[in-house]
Amino acid sequence: MQQVLDALAALGGKPIESLDPVEARKQPTPADAAMVVAKRRGLETDPAKSVPGVSSVDRDIPGPVSQLPVRVYTPTGAGPFPLVVYFHGGGWVIADKQVYDGGARGLAKQANAVVISVDYRRAPEAKFPAAWDDALATYKWVATNAQALNGDARRIALAGESAGGNLAVATAIAVRDAGVQQPVGVLAVYPVAQTGNLNNESYTDSAKAKPLNKAMIEWFVDKLLSKPEDKADPRLDLVNARLAGLPPVVIINAQIDPLRTDGAMLEAALKKAGVKVERKLYAGAAHEFFGMAAVVKDAANAQKYAGQQMRGWFDQH
Repeated sequence: MQQVLDALAALGGKPIESLDPVEARKQPTPADAAMVVAKRRGLETDPAKSVPGVSSVDRDIPGPVSQLPVRVYTPTGAGPFPLVVYFHGGGWVIADKQVYDGGARGLAKQANAVVISVDYRRAPEAKFPAAWDDALATYKWVATNAQALNGDARRIALAGESAGGNLAVATAIAVRDAGVQQPVGVLAVYPVAQTGNLNNESYTDSAKAKPLNKAMIEWFVDKLLSKPEDKADPRLDLVNARLAGLPPVVIINAQIDPLRTDGAMLEAALKKAGVKVERKLYAGAAHEFFGMAAVVKDAANAQKYAGQQMRGWFDQH
């Protein structure tokens, strides 16, 4: 993990919170840093070849406002496979499916599932709740088009990292309320569970952490919202949302991360609502570690754990 963080620092990116969104999206990413470490170790650096047994193809699907680019990862085999609708991180402002390729591709391998990773609309060009609308539309499209994806519509899970972890849980709530086919489970990797209190334990002890710090999250929230009252919207404030009736949830957290306490708060809220939940904390890992399986052992272990949990969900349906 330290090697990746050192490589990221050496790439010379500017502080995200000091930039406008267009410039922020051009900065080196933790995924770039992981690639530097992989190259230094003589490992495969072509993402398409980095996970044997998984192929990917890019396409567009209809969204609520415009076409949405998606990347479909398919494991080797006959199928039909279970399906995972996956949402990337980046604070709803930066990053895309390419930056988060490692996590989505790893899940396709470990869960032996078709993973659909979507480039939802980002703020500030499309403010809250545009990304949430796109997330729900993507889930509905996958459920309707499962067969064309060599997938099994009865076995669909939701997954996401960081801002995408929030989208995964919020989409499960929206699906429950819409009365459409329920997902069999939700994987939330270091999710944003609320934005109303940025002074909790991990926001304090990891205020200046790398690669995600408190100032960046404040910047993301500022770009995302049209009005401060949106912080209380249940799509953002998951810990105070109505969570009863959700499928099983697995939360993965990193120790060195302002969002660590959000994971603990969400776990407690889900338990209180009677939802089956498991949370795993990786000591010594930093935010964004999940997609770095090639170079960070904790990431490989976390992907394996997530895949095992998902296969358990799929086996029950």
